Amino acid sequence: MPTTAPAGYRLAAATGLHRGDRAYQQDQVSVLPHARVPGCLLAVVADGMGGKSGGRKAADQVQLTAQQLFERYTPSRDDPAETLKQLVVESHLMIKLTAITAEEEPHSTIAALLVSPSRACSIIHAGDSRIYHFRGAEMLSRTKDHSFVQRLVDEGQITEEEANAHPQSNLLTGCLGTQQDPPITLANIEHLEVGDTLLVCSDGLWHYFTPRELAAIVQALPPRDASEMLVAKARQRARGGGDNLSLAIIRVEDLA
Repeated sequence: MPTTAPAGYRLAAATGLHRGDRAYQQDQVSVLPHARVPGCLLAVVADGMGGKSGGRKAADQVQLTAQQLFERYTPSRDDPAETLKQLVVESHLMIKLTAITAEEEPHSTIAALLVSPSRACSIIHAGDSRIYHFRGAEMLSRTKDHSFVQRLVDEGQITEEEANAHPQSNLLTGCLGTQQDPPITLANIEHLEVGDTLLVCSDGLWHYFTPRELAAIVQALPPRDASEMLVAKARQRARGGGDNLSLAIIRVEDLA
């Protein structure tokens, strides 16, 4: 899914989605190239929660809202960070409206990034779906989860390694669709270099990898192959107990 930009580079992208060992698929993922502006792209992962159908409805609502907002988005006029904030707020409200008619209470995480033609990248997230930024085989940054165990890590009570195995690792402190307002946690990458890779993924994927492993795979392989390898390895390491998993990989490539 390449989109060519006017400045001699292109964005190569791929997505991956797997039900894991769950009865229902409640993750959703999309990569949306801008219909009118080359080099502009929106990627969104939503990890739905809430009974048989509630989580899927919530994740679908995030993706529908993203699609509608991005169709109206004009890079030369609109602020990318404000657009992402609007995505979180509107998705949250729509999920809460869905809950009125649903038998289960629907919630969803969100991790979304918007790449501008200037190669700046705006990022937003709520919950424990993550966005990683790699340069070559080095992780430059990742989003920080809105979760109970992340709070314990921040307070120095447990390590990152201990957090993965913590019995309350799935307890979120913020997401979409709850009674409280969702967290609005924005970040910005001023300039993506050729060779940079962005990974957006749910906890059903990142739970099984160290940042170093993720970096090695996304650097060594094209996005489609890297996506397939990450899904296969996560499934293998889950040993029959894996969650839904979803991911999007976006790489900045030189046209030369």
